[in-house]
Amino acid sequence: MRVITTFFLLSLLAMADPDPIFDEFTKQQIPASGNGVPEVVLTGSQIKNIQYAEVDGKPLLLDLYLPEKVEGSPLVVWIHGGGWKGGTKEKCFVTWLSNFGYTVASINYRLVDVAKWPAQIHDCKGAVRWLRSNAHAYGYSPDCVIAAGASAGGHLAALLGTTGGHKELEGDVGGNQEQSSRVQAVVDYYGATDFVLRSKTQPSRANASGSVVYNLLGGGADKLVDKAKQASAKYHVSHDDPPLLVFHGVDDKTVLIDQTDAIEAAYTTCDLPVTVYRIENAGHGGSVFYAGDNAEHLCEFLETMCTVKE
Repeated sequence: MRVITTFFLLSLLAMADPDPIFDEFTKQQIPASGNGVPEVVLTGSQIKNIQYAEVDGKPLLLDLYLPEKVEGSPLVVWIHGGGWKGGTKEKCFVTWLSNFGYTVASINYRLVDVAKWPAQIHDCKGAVRWLRSNAHAYGYSPDCVIAAGASAGGHLAALLGTTGGHKELEGDVGGNQEQSSRVQAVVDYYGATDFVLRSKTQPSRANASGSVVYNLLGGGADKLVDKAKQASAKYHVSHDDPPLLVFHGVDDKTVLIDQTDAIEAAYTTCDLPVTVYRIENAGHGGSVFYAGDNAEHLCEFLETMCTVKE
């Protein structure tokens, strides 16, 4: 029996991931598979499960990752992915930015099993207003707020950037109505930006009953065209929108890269600053987007938006 048990344990070890990959730039331990949230030692402090609002008796929470020198630090608001039906604030791929002098706030928002569109953007705007209202308590700057997110979170981050001042999408989640929900820059990782286009190029994900967009809107994007446009950043682009940085995998089959083409074209038409990195041999997600050269691209972009105090 002991021989069998030993053999079983050795087999499990052999099946486990090999040694993780160490990224020199971000100092992250990346799983050898390239998936999952990398591990990183953070030099600042963390405050978890802060309530920024309450809706229908349920709290909405966020986590703060503070740099060692927090006073006046720029604020990056991270919005998780998960098809608007899953995911959590714990799945934050940019916590390492706190080691570079940024404060990172990773937020939760209502998912589609609780509320349909536009609850999700109402929550995100409520979180930004709360973060501005409470900046003095934590030390980060309320004047430089960058929205960033992946997949469904990228979709919402792009909307935060393009719907500043949009009364119908502002909502009143969490109050703090005297505060602005506008952001100074947007980082979109492979998010959808044009549901009308997606209803044509990915009908199985936008129109079919039970698909991710259908669940978000409460119906197919091909039928609810006005609502599909309202939920698409492309249709809100205007001349006062903030700079946009986009990362998208060329081989992404979950969110086609034509979604990034659409928002890039809209930004270009309005003569707005937009930078797109189309990642060769990359699909939908993975550590390639948040480490190495792409992490450096992110930091270069952020440095042009807000100055990190030494």
